[in-house]
Amino acid sequence: MIAEGLWLDRKQRRRRVHQPRHRRECVGELVQVDGCEHWWFEDRGPQCTLLVFVDDATSRLMHLQFVESESTFAYFHAARAYLEAWGKPVAFYSDKHGVFRVNHPGALGGDGMTQFGRALHALNIDIICANSSPAKGRVERAHKTLQDRLVKELRLAGAASLAQGNALLPGFIADYNVRFAKLPANSKDLHRPLRDGDDLEDAFAWKEERTLSQALTLQYDKVLFIVEPSEQAKTAIGKRVTVVDYPDGRLSIRYRGVELAYRTFDRSNRSTKVRSPTTSGWDRCWR
Repeated sequence: MIAEGLWLDRKQRRRRVHQPRHRRECVGELVQVDGCEHWWFEDRGPQCTLLVFVDDATSRLMHLQFVESESTFAYFHAARAYLEAWGKPVAFYSDKHGVFRVNHPGALGGDGMTQFGRALHALNIDIICANSSPAKGRVERAHKTLQDRLVKELRLAGAASLAQGNALLPGFIADYNVRFAKLPANSKDLHRPLRDGDDLEDAFAWKEERTLSQALTLQYDKVLFIVEPSEQAKTAIGKRVTVVDYPDGRLSIRYRGVELAYRTFDRSNRSTKVRSPTTSGWDRCWR
């Protein structure tokens, strides 16, 4: 088995050596991102995940947010809050969680980019995936500190829910940074301000492509959508259209940047929900 490369002996299984690297010089040059699942509220509330954004140059906590789990929409919401507060960093540094990297080498569809990666690409922000936990040691060490200090602060405040915990985080971040943040080697801040063309609502939406059938139908999330006949819709027959699923529950169907009116078809009760780009809500009609 050793000769065939199927097994490693004890010498070959020695732990890899991870040598230290210098911090990045400027704030906003590299921001380490990770989620930490823990009993943050001890026995007072549910187990949840804390999303942590740490600046590599200073070890400064840039953003904290309690969420139910590490999901794409949770990172969408946290990243949007970060960008609105600080601007766009040069790069985010993460692990190889499925939110950040396509981990299925046999995946046939898509462009090899996750939904979160696509959103950052649209905003001209790089995403770098570390090959090991020691490579992103700043955020990993922050987890250990937070699991001690933050848990005690939440206990003293009597926080028992995600909402109560999130309300306490700004004050905790300010105190933490006074105690533990380092001065950067270069005082320049590399965060870039949001431009007029940076549409955060559109960038942080789930987008998938579907082929529009001859009957002007497509299926998404186990729901059949019927596109209303129009010149633009007829042009899109047999072409790829984009389904845009927003975090607040709204959904739109686009072809070449133009929204198409549609209705949903419910096979169980033979009802449809009609939605056009000019209306903000759903009009339910029975057919």
